[in-house]
Amino acid sequence: MQKVWTATELEYAFLFTLRKVNSINPEGFKPFFINMPIDPYIKGNYRSRRLSRFTVSGNQLIKLPHGYLFQSKEYNPLVGDIKREFAELDDGLIELDIFTNLVLAFSDSCKLHPEAEIGVHQIRTICSADNLGNPAPEGIHQDGTDFIGIFSVDRDNIQGGETHLYAAKKQNPVFSKVLNPGELLLVNDHDFFHFTTPIKPQIDAQGSRDVFVLTSPSLLSE
Repeated sequence: MQKVWTATELEYAFLFTLRKVNSINPEGFKPFFINMPIDPYIKGNYRSRRLSRFTVSGNQLIKLPHGYLFQSKEYNPLVGDIKREFAELDDGLIELDIFTNLVLAFSDSCKLHPEAEIGVHQIRTICSADNLGNPAPEGIHQDGTDFIGIFSVDRDNIQGGETHLYAAKKQNPVFSKVLNPGELLLVNDHDFFHFTTPIKPQIDAQGSRDVFVLTSPSLLSE
């Protein structure tokens, strides 16, 4: 399998870690975040989203059939117990080598079983002088999966958007950082809750935060 890390790979039972994946230039992802479909399940029209699921076979990604995202209210009190459907990732995006490298980096680091499903969420959060953007409207939460990866693609004219990890909801965060483009945060979802603070513009113009969120299991079903 292609080596994508510049540092020692993690043990399976990791808690969380932050890595820079040198084989990925986030600039190549940027065009695919323009004119994305609005997330219809969140009020305010400030979040856009696409979602696909894959398995890994050697160095190749296998795209799985279209599916529906489902989380219980235990994990997502805002839109839990709702069968949510999102547009698939753009074929041109999936064909990029940097996209394959991203999914392989996630799979290798988490030491996933070859049949494990990986959900890839492409998310843009926007903000304006009049409206904050909320990357985590459900608050401090877990996703109800095993592993999560958050890859920062771009931060354009924003302040805020700091990612926090918590050992328990009512404790202080054990990790707090603005994820810069090219950084990948890997989290064991069984052991940590996560949250990202709202964003607002630095100057009086629209701002945006672009990320990929990877999950395994994918939380999708047909």
